[in-house]
Amino acid sequence: MKDPATLSSSSIGDMNGPSHRWLITLTVMTGTIMSSLDTSIVNVALPYMQGNFGASVSEIAWVATAYILANVITMPIIAMISARFGRKNFYMFSVILFVTSSMLCGLAWNLPSMVVFRILQGIGGGTLIPVSQAVLRETFPPKEQGMAMGIYGLGVVLGPACGPVLGGWLTDNFSWPWIFFINVPIGIVNILMVMRFIQDPPYLKREKGGLDWSGLICMVVGLGALQLMLEKGEEKDWFESRFIVTLAVSATVGLLLFVWRELTADKPAVDLRILRNIPFASGTAIGGILGMGLNSSLFLMPLFLQQLLGYPALDAGLALMPRSLAMAIIFPVAGRLYNRLGPRPLIGGGLLVSIYSFLALSWLSLDVSFWDIFMPQFMQGIGFGLIFVALSTAALSSIERPKLTAATGLYNVIRQVCGSIGIAVFATQLTSGATRNRAMLVGHISNFNPVSVSHFDLFHAAIATRHGSDPVAAQLVAMKLMDLQLTRQASMLSYNRVFFLMAVCFVLIFPLILLLRGGRGTHGSPKSR
Repeated sequence: MKDPATLSSSSIGDMNGPSHRWLITLTVMTGTIMSSLDTSIVNVALPYMQGNFGASVSEIAWVATAYILANVITMPIIAMISARFGRKNFYMFSVILFVTSSMLCGLAWNLPSMVVFRILQGIGGGTLIPVSQAVLRETFPPKEQGMAMGIYGLGVVLGPACGPVLGGWLTDNFSWPWIFFINVPIGIVNILMVMRFIQDPPYLKREKGGLDWSGLICMVVGLGALQLMLEKGEEKDWFESRFIVTLAVSATVGLLLFVWRELTADKPAVDLRILRNIPFASGTAIGGILGMGLNSSLFLMPLFLQQLLGYPALDAGLALMPRSLAMAIIFPVAGRLYNRLGPRPLIGGGLLVSIYSFLALSWLSLDVSFWDIFMPQFMQGIGFGLIFVALSTAALSSIERPKLTAATGLYNVIRQVCGSIGIAVFATQLTSGATRNRAMLVGHISNFNPVSVSHFDLFHAAIATRHGSDPVAAQLVAMKLMDLQLTRQASMLSYNRVFFLMAVCFVLIFPLILLLRGGRGTHGSPKSR
């Protein structure tokens, strides 16, 4: 009789059977979608919460920050807690915590209570995505690994993309608490499905003994301070603020001590030694850049559409749907192509398409048409979809099964943190770039520049003709219009530069593709060693 630890993914998939595999998939993907959706569904409701709670803009932002912060801190320690209490028990506890805290969020009576409940919701939600990925890897046989990661990608990527649209609809037609209440009935069904269909893998061994408390404390301090610094840096003018400097020092010291402790401890809280696996480390690095591009574009595009092009919030959310539509189309296709081509052609092709999409966005102007916005986003969705499916499959293909839960937690937390880094860096570049561009453009406006004189004369003549203003008043209005146009053009140039920098980031990670295993999907299943 074979030892359970030596069972391959194919044997486990055969034990489950095709119909049972899809029930397991439905179970874990329900949790994944709930968790990923709640990273963005709350954003459109923040102004309504701000009015109800009497909070400032910086205070109400903690509703979004608290959830992401709890997610990031929870993901790396999933393997440790699963080994102690059992993965099924921990997963079910996380779903119960997520559902209960969602209901409490809808019933929150003030801002502090809302933030506390969002932290609890983030702790529960931070478990669901990595464990879902590990379960899907174990459930499907090697030849279907690409398809499994395509299904997983649908939940992880489409949830944040569809969140603002669903959140806007619920808020407009009901009220903001319903963005949380909607999780309750779905979560109850998910709990029942977990009880029925999810089991601990045969290789999981319950561990007893003391916890790595020093490693846990360093991780919480380091990751918590880093995430807070990234969330609040732009608002506090970065290192001009003593608060941000303190967070930066705390993050640096905490993370350095955390790495040192985890690499020297006999039973670390987070097994960083997994990163010695070159294919996994390179795949995780590419995943980090992918997280930067995805999160940053999801953050920047609504600002561009609303602030520069004047789109209403709901229209801006709908305008982002081409990318989500492309991902929904490409995920299952990429899963099938993975088995034929392997990871390198798919990831390389996805990077090329993504680079083209960012370059197309860097050529936009204030006079864009619908197709100028639609096509780059649609191409971006294709590129991201090709990368995501192949990368998720290839990065974990060389990880032995007992370490799979730890690897998925590490893979996802690095992607999440890199996404936050991308938002912080590119938002800062956007602001500073707009200031520099405005100063540059102002230097070209004078009575000796025929172009600026011509524009001013057009504004002045149009105002005087249309509104019948006196010459002095028309001149003042024309100057304000010139200033507004100058500001918009400066911002447009800054968006162009930021999108170009995103393209450069994707170019720089091309060499990492060579470090991935080049085998096809039928040979890429993780095995116990």
